[in-house]
This record gives sequence, C-alpha cells and structure tokens, in this order.
Amino acid sequence: MPTVDDILEHIGEFNFFQKQTFFLLCLISAAFTPIYVGIVFLGFTPDHRCRSPGVAELSRRCGWSLAEELNYTVPGPGPEGQCLRYEVDWNQSTLGCLDPLASLATNGSPLPLGPCEQGWVYDTPGSSIVTEFNLVCADSWMLDLFQSAVNVGFFIGSMSIGYIADRFGRKLCLLITILINASSGVLMAISPNYTWMLIFRLIQGLVSKAGWLIGYILITEFVGLRYRRTVGIFYQVAFTIGLLVLAGVAYVLPHWRWLQFTVTLPNFCFLLYYWCVPESPRWLISQNKNAKALKIIKHIAKKNGKPLPGSLQSLRPDEEVGEKLNPSFLDLVRTPQIRKHTLILMYNWFTSSVLYQGLIMHMGLAGSNIYLDFFYSALVEFPAAFLIILTIDRIGRRYPWAISNMVAGAACLVSVFIPEDLHWLRVTAACLGRMGITMAYEMVCLVNAELYPTFISCGWPDCWRISAVAPRNQREDFA
Repeated sequence: MPTVDDILEHIGEFNFFQKQTFFLLCLISAAFTPIYVGIVFLGFTPDHRCRSPGVAELSRRCGWSLAEELNYTVPGPGPEGQCLRYEVDWNQSTLGCLDPLASLATNGSPLPLGPCEQGWVYDTPGSSIVTEFNLVCADSWMLDLFQSAVNVGFFIGSMSIGYIADRFGRKLCLLITILINASSGVLMAISPNYTWMLIFRLIQGLVSKAGWLIGYILITEFVGLRYRRTVGIFYQVAFTIGLLVLAGVAYVLPHWRWLQFTVTLPNFCFLLYYWCVPESPRWLISQNKNAKALKIIKHIAKKNGKPLPGSLQSLRPDEEVGEKLNPSFLDLVRTPQIRKHTLILMYNWFTSSVLYQGLIMHMGLAGSNIYLDFFYSALVEFPAAFLIILTIDRIGRRYPWAISNMVAGAACLVSVFIPEDLHWLRVTAACLGRMGITMAYEMVCLVNAELYPTFISCGWPDCWRISAVAPRNQREDFA
C-alpha cells in the first residue's frame, strides 16, 4: 500500500501545485512580521519632555532655538528631564530671555521639581501608541504590558489552536486564525483607549503565531520528502522578507494607526485561501478520512499534470488506516524519548524566542535611525538561512543547531564588555548574535517537525506543534 510520499514521487513532489501553495502560504509568513515585532514601530518611544504652559510662547518671544529652549527650561538630560519639570509659572512677564530661571533661584538653592501634570512634548513628526497614550515615565510599564499581551497570547494559543488543528484539520484552523487576526487587528487600529487596544492585541497573539505555524505545517505536508527541509527554511525566509517590507511601510507611514491598518488589511485577502488551499491529505489519512484524502491527491495530480498510479486508484479508502488517531497533550510526555525531546524543545523555543526578540529590538546598527537599523538587522538573516541549507544535509542537525546557539550566546555576552567607542566591533558582535539566533530559531522549527509523529501536538509554552513529516528512521537517527 503506497504512502503519501510514494504517491508524490509519481504526481510531483514540488511541481506547479506545491509551488503555488508555497507562494500563497509564504504570504502568511511575511504578514506575521508586524505582530511579532511590530512593537518596534508601533511602540516607538521618541525623545520627550514635560509640557509646560507658557514655554512655547516664551521661546517664540525670545527667538530661542530648540537647544536653547531645552537648556533653559528642562531640568536636565535623561529621565529627570523627561519625567520632571520646574514648578515655575512660565507666563509671568518678569522672566528674561537670557537664563530666565536665574532670578527665581534664592540663595543658590535649586528650583523645586514636579511631575509632568500637563502631559509631554514628543520630538517626532509621527505618532506611536507611546505618544498617543503617554506611555512614558510612571506609565512606561504599560508599553511592556502591551508586548507581554502578545506573548501571553502566543502561550495560550499554542495549547488551544494547535489542538484544534490536530483535531479538526489544518485548513479550518488556518481560516479561523486568519479571520480573527484580521478582525482584531483592524479593531486595534480604531481602539479609543489603551485598554481596548491591549485586548485586541492579546486576541491577535492568541491566533497569529498559530496561524503562521499551521502554514508551516501545510506546506511541509504537501511537498515530497526531498523538498521538505528546503520549503521549511524558505517559509521562514519569507518572514525575513516581511521584516524588510515592514521597515519600508513604517517609514512611509509614521503614524501608528495608519500603519496598523495597512499591515492588517491584507490579511482579509487570505480568506480566499478557502478556494485555493486544500486540506492536508496526510492529516485526513491520520483521521481515517481516506476518501477526502484521495480526492485531494487527484486534485494535486491534475494541477501538476501528472497521472495517478494505478495501484492507488484501485485501493479502497477504508483500508488505508485502522483507527482514527486522537491527539492529546499527554502524548508529549508519554514515553521517555518523547519526554526528553519535549523538554529540550521547550527550553530551546523559549531561549530562541526571547533572544531573537531582544536582538531585533536593540540591534543599533544605524545609530538613531530606527528604520535603517531595522532594515540592516533583517538582512543578516539571509546568510543564516543559506548556512542552514549548506550544512544540514552534510553534517546533520545537531552540530549546526548547537554551534548557532553557542555563537548567539557568546556574541551577546561579549557585546556587554565592548567599549562604546569600538562601534565596528559592537556591530560585528551584534550581527553574529543575530545570525546565530536566527539559525537556532529556524533549526528548532525544522527539528521540531522531524521529531514528532503526525498526530502529536507540541503545544506547551512556545514548544509549538509542527507536524512531523520525516520518516520514522530519521527521527530515530536524530535521537
């Protein structure tokens, strides 16, 4: 009885149907970028200072430059100047234009400072959630909460939506995540206050990364064995392309609401995948739905212009498998070998995610230009994908995976001790760290896919379920 891989060898392992589906699903991978790292632009914190009534009028009357205005009216650089103000009535007519505060200080004592009761002035031509909702100083923790809400959504969504994908199908789950993600993204863009914005961002986190991973599952289940690793890696390269596009879109649209609208609306187009992307025949077979699987296989053969093997056409669908497989979270720890894999992958998913997000937000290659900084740091990811393709089939997975983690950790550790004046060395360390963690992140997706059988869902904290499509002997060889 032929397997799906045997059939794909006859009807095409990576022909027109697979290439078309791969391109469509790569669009989902690229569209996931604004949710995963969009905080860089949505939550950008520009230089700011307390808004003091009368300062603008005094500055205009005296003809001060911005530097002179800051020197005369702001307590100082750093947090003090950003979060405190002189408790002075700037509207009084006795203030002069040359060091106006000198006449107010008695006996050389410093002037009293107070909180920014009138809000802040931000040195930026655009807007972000920080500037609109004043998420600075005492309320700066609310910006961290905004990003934490997404990560909490990733955590909860992995344990619920991943299970749905295993139980009710990849296509249904993909369409549900697309609809919820697009709707909550638009609602976030029109949120009237911080609370509603936080709620809709949490909802996006619940479904967005699960949708990205379901796309990974589908494309690796549609292609033949020889192409599985390659499409998995290039699916993640599409995410990198999304980083480059995001930098350009954010530069053109510096206002966060318009940016959120622009990066969210294309997600509604993905609902058309209902007619473009079929269900995974591998999942259908694992659920004893062989008639539907046979219908999809015939569709793939027709799109590829290849004939079906005669042996397949004479099979009775019900003879394909015996029992319907019902996934369970306990399958992740049921045997010592699977339990070991699960714990290792949980730890590596966690460390890779934390370090990747940290580096992507604090690269610092282009100084104060956040757009070039983001763009340059994304370019570093392309060599990482190239190195994976060169090494995994020649020296296996263990060594590239281990070395990439060690390089990323060492580069980040060394960068702490590099002096500020050695900018070129800091950039080199940052690039090595980003390249290493990108390799580790892409490798963990690949290894995750090869260690688990098709019906197991790896849905614990960021140890995401990616269906195993490698043959059993490959999984045992890695172990």
